[in-house]
Amino acid sequence: MAQHRPKRWLGQTFLVDGNLQRKIVEALNLEPGDRVLEIGPGRGALTRHLTGRCGGLFLVELDRDLARYLEEEFGGLPGVRIINEDILRLHLGQLTERVGDLKVVGNIPYNITTPILFHLLKRPRPREIVLMVQKEVGERVLASPGTPEFGALTVGVRSVARVERVLKVPASAFRPVPAVASVVLRIRPTRPEPLCPEEEEALRNLTRLAFQQRRKQFQVILRGHPDTALSHEQVRELEVITGFDLRRRPETFSPEDFVLLSRELGKLA
Repeated sequence: MAQHRPKRWLGQTFLVDGNLQRKIVEALNLEPGDRVLEIGPGRGALTRHLTGRCGGLFLVELDRDLARYLEEEFGGLPGVRIINEDILRLHLGQLTERVGDLKVVGNIPYNITTPILFHLLKRPRPREIVLMVQKEVGERVLASPGTPEFGALTVGVRSVARVERVLKVPASAFRPVPAVASVVLRIRPTRPEPLCPEEEEALRNLTRLAFQQRRKQFQVILRGHPDTALSHEQVRELEVITGFDLRRRPETFSPEDFVLLSRELGKLA
């Protein structure tokens, strides 16, 4: 589809390196019965390597012109369904009742990477997610506590999933060539779910609160914010129960630390 011009407002950039296309699809470890959701298939760079290798393929494409092209190219193939929709408005349960068995892949727009990540990690969660993201975002997801990249995104993703870097992708692999490099992440939601829905909501609130004031001591944040408003005695009790020194800054606590802290805060409420 050489005549299609990338639309900047959609953040479109197309992966043209065939070797990398194959490696991304191989990272899914597909079996014949797998159901796959591809986000933003565009001109079908990954789609061509997916067809015939899985039991069902959902292609979610927001661009109307590209959706028509995908329908012409792949719509007649068995098990392929094209959805002209915004992935952020689409609940995965609309595609299949077995969301937990779904594998997700995509080269997603950099300007909405974080919303898409959190959207895909809503319950019920897919079995596996393989996404191309901006290198900077990948570094934030994979960051270690105490580093500048560590933050709310790190905790939000890794409190419910295991993450690994699969590939590094240079800017030269795309057309048009973006100003940044990319990485491919494999995200595997934890099974069984490590937190109940109420605990996940409490963790999100704590994480948001903590990283709005990341340079302050955690105890200062917990005492001073109206949503927590702990007393000095409660802070000390929390330190005894968790074994944490709450004089440390939030950025020095691991995702697992945040989970434990959130749980114990809920018991104090």
